[in-house]
Amino acid sequence: MAFQPSSPGDISSYSTRDGYLDAIVRGFQLGLLSKADYDNLTQCDSLDDMKLQLQSTTYGDFLVNEPSPLHTTTIAEKCTLKMVEQFDYLRTTSTYPLSKFLDYLTYGYMIDNIVLLITGTLHKRDVQELKEKCHPLGLFETMESITVGQSVNDLYLEVLIDTPLAPYIKDHLSEADLSEMDIELIRNTLYKAYLEDFDDFCVNILGGVTGETMHNILQFEADRRSINITLNSFGTELSQDDRAKLYPNLGLLYPEGTAKLVIANDAEAVRQGVEHVEVYRKMFSDSQYKEDKTLEDSFFEYEVQLNLQSFEHQFQYSVFYSFFRLKEQEIRNIVWIAECILQEKRGEIGQFIPASAR
Repeated sequence: MAFQPSSPGDISSYSTRDGYLDAIVRGFQLGLLSKADYDNLTQCDSLDDMKLQLQSTTYGDFLVNEPSPLHTTTIAEKCTLKMVEQFDYLRTTSTYPLSKFLDYLTYGYMIDNIVLLITGTLHKRDVQELKEKCHPLGLFETMESITVGQSVNDLYLEVLIDTPLAPYIKDHLSEADLSEMDIELIRNTLYKAYLEDFDDFCVNILGGVTGETMHNILQFEADRRSINITLNSFGTELSQDDRAKLYPNLGLLYPEGTAKLVIANDAEAVRQGVEHVEVYRKMFSDSQYKEDKTLEDSFFEYEVQLNLQSFEHQFQYSVFYSFFRLKEQEIRNIVWIAECILQEKRGEIGQFIPASAR
């Protein structure tokens, strides 16, 4: 039977078990930058001015020990560490099933880290340099055992097989695949398995409003990946059969739309393949007729809308997922503004997607 934290009979137990952390994450969400905060940031003349403005927000003095001149990479790194602190507090304080739900949030970062490690190993990159580039939310215990001169086979047998992603790797990738497959094929293969597994956990184990809300969010993520895989495959050696294996068996496009994406051979065919879904039809139309709006912009805008909607529902877990997706968008916004200031591109400084309704 599905665990249903939002069912009427379980509201009291949800409040007892998860109510405190639910209140904490909703407080985190209220602390996302407001329109006034963004207005102040876009009026800054330097990154040091940005540093002062950010001190008056929930970021506080997170840059206080950073010397001038500041770099955008430093700002991005420190913003990310602030997000990781928030995640670590929630994860270490949570109990099952919320703890398991929060673990799933880290798996996407783990996939990116594993792909980075495989790439670096194949190209004989410095191990310590690779570890430093890994996202802190995707770290895993066996990463420390990676050594200089390790082969991809060693990586598979001694490191990857002991990560939480081991089932995805065992079921979908062999040792030979890690050496022979294009690195993006490995990433998309693992992501497909991850999204399908996460959706199954949300819908069939958690159930209730958590299952419904997360299913909507993960459907969009699956569709976005399917569309991007198709667009990025043009002009490459990726066959239609191989492309089809990378599409998640999930989403508003599955299976009718993904069947059309398999045989698409240009961007127009992709547009036609998704036009039966109204939201994607509008996205392609906007990217075609609005000069300052790309398809990626539309994806980010819609993702923000979905994640803000999570906070309209009570006694369910999607708010934990959605906060961190909104936080990621906020960090992208801060870095964008910083880059525009640094490169003196004032005309483009407002081209970001606010992650807050305030």
